[in-house]
Amino acid sequence: TDLHPLDILSEVVPAGGMARGMRVFQVQGVHGFQLAASQPHTLSFPASRLFIHCDRFPEEFSIIVTLRVLSVPTKRNEYVFTVMAEESTNVLVGLRYAPNKLHFLFWSQERTSGWQTRVTFPDVSLSDSQWHTLVLAVSGQSFSLTVDCSIPKDVVLETPFPASLSVKRASFYLGNRRRRKGMFTGLLRQLVLLPGADATSRICTTMNFKVATLSIPTVLQDLPSKPASNEVLRYPYETDMKVTLGSQPPCTKQEKAQFWFNASRRSLYLCNSSAWISMLEVKQRLDYVEEYQNLVTNSETMGVEVFTIPKVGLFAATANRYTSPGSAIYKWADGKFVPYQNIPTYQAQSWKYFTIGKKIFLAVANFEQNDRGQEFSVIYKWSRRKEKFITYQRITTHSARDWEAFVIEGEAFLAVVNHREGNNHNIDSVIYRWNPRTGLFETNQTIPTSGAYDWEFFTIGPYSFLAVANTFNGTSTKIYSHIYIWLSGSFQLFQSILTFGAADWEVFHIGDRVFLAVANSHSYDSRMPAPSNFYAINSSIYELNITAQMFVKFQDLLTFSALDWEFFSVGDDSFLVVANSFDGFTFSVNSIIYRWQGYEGFVAAHHLPTVGCRDWETFHSPEGSYLFYSSAKEPLSKVLKLKTT
Repeated sequence: TDLHPLDILSEVVPAGGMARGMRVFQVQGVHGFQLAASQPHTLSFPASRLFIHCDRFPEEFSIIVTLRVLSVPTKRNEYVFTVMAEESTNVLVGLRYAPNKLHFLFWSQERTSGWQTRVTFPDVSLSDSQWHTLVLAVSGQSFSLTVDCSIPKDVVLETPFPASLSVKRASFYLGNRRRRKGMFTGLLRQLVLLPGADATSRICTTMNFKVATLSIPTVLQDLPSKPASNEVLRYPYETDMKVTLGSQPPCTKQEKAQFWFNASRRSLYLCNSSAWISMLEVKQRLDYVEEYQNLVTNSETMGVEVFTIPKVGLFAATANRYTSPGSAIYKWADGKFVPYQNIPTYQAQSWKYFTIGKKIFLAVANFEQNDRGQEFSVIYKWSRRKEKFITYQRITTHSARDWEAFVIEGEAFLAVVNHREGNNHNIDSVIYRWNPRTGLFETNQTIPTSGAYDWEFFTIGPYSFLAVANTFNGTSTKIYSHIYIWLSGSFQLFQSILTFGAADWEVFHIGDRVFLAVANSHSYDSRMPAPSNFYAINSSIYELNITAQMFVKFQDLLTFSALDWEFFSVGDDSFLVVANSFDGFTFSVNSIIYRWQGYEGFVAAHHLPTVGCRDWETFHSPEGSYLFYSSAKEPLSKVLKLKTT
């Protein structure tokens, strides 16, 4: 074998064509084979084609698979590949998956009295209709599985992989075990055997881990997107297509894989069973911003959360300052936000919308005590019967500023920022973990914070991060804010960045580049002479340097008591809008939209008059794209419409 990659998939594909029972599909911009052979033996080849000089399966090796799995029924197994001898029904080597599990099979006559050994990797979620790349490394008693270049899952067995497994008169079977039961129903893009090496380091060299390749068949590498006028397509593309014209049709399971052409926007959309996904459209460009709706709120608004409840509609929750009548939820109706529900809150600072399975939640961060002197923040649950949010769980907090919801390795978490307890700003903020058995959030980890304002969760490849914006330690706003990384079941310090009254972190991607912007609100130090202006201060944008494995400063932008950043895109253009709240003299300050201009970084493009601007949200509706800003100094927030060309 000379330790070169052995492309199993290519062996099934004849030169210049494809085997009977194979079709090429493109999903999410990636091509793969669908196996539909009525006779499994048509998707097989003799093992001697790979093992030319030796009829023994390698003792140490890696198997690399790139696949897209459809939903697999409970208790059903599907085979990715098998190696079987002609005269036997036993699987010599094989790989199969079941819901949330992956099984590696091998036969060891001398060590297990002729029984098949199964290595099971639990908690492997593949049935999500997404592309995934798996690397299975085998060496003796050690078996390691890496999914999408995440942290490997390791299994050690008493029974080692055989040192001398004969494959004489055996064949490879693609997507089956020589019978129709258990045939592979998804899409297969890559199936490679790499003898003598762990292929992880060779695969995990790109940001697009899910479709990383070592070797794929030529037919999948360079598919022509359009034939010449006198040329027939070389490969059997899927040609059944239904395109609907006119106004937006419904998108349900019945319309899945159907297309809709929007003539007014000259755009083509594909139904994924729940929403229309843009496939081809004329790219829009932001021209200017116009005032669209003045929203009179219950009182000054500290934050706003815009969200969509499937099959119900678009909503906005405002975190309002005063207890009576509390905070409000608005519903988008006829192109405007209209009052929908009032909820009692106590100097609410922010809302967070999130889901766990089919459950829909909305958490409020309360800054003050309730009428009974109790200090709680509250999680509300959407009642489908009442079509309202109802109280679900109260959690003790201390001048809470923000909630952040996120999922790591299939588990749901909720993190609260505790700002201060009495006059003490140096207290713990708390991360809660969802307990599926009790249906409640329970304390999982505490992290020391200093007058913290904001959590920001984000992922880079297989790694999860949580950044905290520390604002004030009791004497100074010139303090370190921290970025934590999830390792071994908890968040651990990754990097510290000096900030000045940090009020918000915003992570965003432009191409393959990852950025992190901090909103610095003011510079104050009781031990130092007062500056000429506490509030005119640079806010900074940092970029991830993969080589150094840290965020490094990319750009400084002059801001005026900045409290929030919001990233958004229009067509191919990227933007950042900052919430400037106070310039040292007045709360009537322009907030600015910055446009990404490559080498120049972010450049001011639009100046928006705002009053005590506290929070920005961007959202989309059938009528267009919008920015929503909340004012912390007057009971009036505004919806602005993005006008495009």
